[in-house]
Amino acid sequence: MSRALQAEKIREVGEALVSSGLVTLDEQAEALGLCRSTTWTILQANHKNSGLSATVINIMLDSPRLPPAVRAKILEYVEEKIAGRYGHGLLQLSRFVKRLQASKHAARSKQVVVELRVAAPRNPANRNDVIEKMRAAR
Repeated sequence: MSRALQAEKIREVGEALVSSGLVTLDEQAEALGLCRSTTWTILQANHKNSGLSATVINIMLDSPRLPPAVRAKILEYVEEKIAGRYGHGLLQLSRFVKRLQASKHAARSKQVVVELRVAAPRNPANRNDVIEKMRAAR
């Protein structure tokens, strides 16, 4: 079930690209800052259970051509993944958060990311507080 939720959220990223007027794979890849093959794989939402890696998310958030609606969907995905909605364990989430950088284009402050790195992986009870801070920083 959690894998289906994750795939659905990733499909929403693709839908946001199309609704932003980016229809071709070349346009979508350029907007995401990724190569065509990586973009194709992501938009098919047929990946392994771990979902989008922090590295790929960082690249997408750093893309200057990323439409705001797509950025919002990616940040929702990050929030939900950190909250454990997609069934990842604390070790996986800790690694994910450590690799997630404070992108200069991301809609959150560096302080929130630092709090996220410190609070979320170590204490699951603090995850909701950190996610609320991320939403407030938008």
